[in-house]
Amino acid sequence: MEKFVKLTGVAAPLPVVNIDTDMIIPKDYLKTIKRTGLGAGLFAEARFKEDGSENPDFVLNKPAYRSAQILVAGDNFGCGSSREHAPWALLDFGIRCVISTSFADIFYNNCFKNGILPIIVSPENLDKLMDDASRGSNAVLTVDLESQEITGPDGGKITFEIDAFKRHCMLNGLDDIGLTLEKASSITTFETANAAQRPWA
Repeated sequence: MEKFVKLTGVAAPLPVVNIDTDMIIPKDYLKTIKRTGLGAGLFAEARFKEDGSENPDFVLNKPAYRSAQILVAGDNFGCGSSREHAPWALLDFGIRCVISTSFADIFYNNCFKNGILPIIVSPENLDKLMDDASRGSNAVLTVDLESQEITGPDGGKITFEIDAFKRHCMLNGLDDIGLTLEKASSITTFETANAAQRPWA
C-alpha cells in the first residue's frame, strides 16, 4: 500500500449528503475482484448520461477537477452496502483523501485498508473547505498527516483528529498484509520451533 504522508492536490467539492457506495460505484461494475480499472465507473450514474456521454455538470468532468485527488463531500459519505469496490474505485480514479463531517463505519475502515485517508471535520470547517474547493483550478489543499493539518489555498489551517494506530499504518503504507509481514521473523521463529516440538503437526 502506498504511504500517505503529505498530499497537495486539487480538491473537488461534492456538497451532497448520504452519498452511498452504490453512487460511488454502481452495482454493474462489481463483476471484478481486481482493484484496478474501477475508476472508469466512479460515480458513473452522475458522471455519464444514458447515451454514455459525459455529463458536463458533474464536478469531476469539469476541466479544473479532472485530476482531483481530494474530495470534500457532504455528511454520511460512504453509507449503504459494505462493498470494498467503493474505495477501490476512488483510488483508481486518483482520489487519495475524502473530507466530510461523517462516514459510514465500514467504508471509513475500508479507506484506511486501501490507502485513502478519510478525514472528519466539523460542519463549520467543512463549509470553509467546501468554499476552498469551489475555486476551480485554484482549489488546492495540502493534507499533512504527520501534523494532522489541512492547509487551504490562502494559507489557513484546519487541524483534524485521527486514531493513532490508523495514522501509523497510513504513514508507513501498512495494510493488513503489511502489518502481518512486519512480524515475519517472529512467525518464522515460531513455526520453526513448533515444527521441532510437533513434527507430526
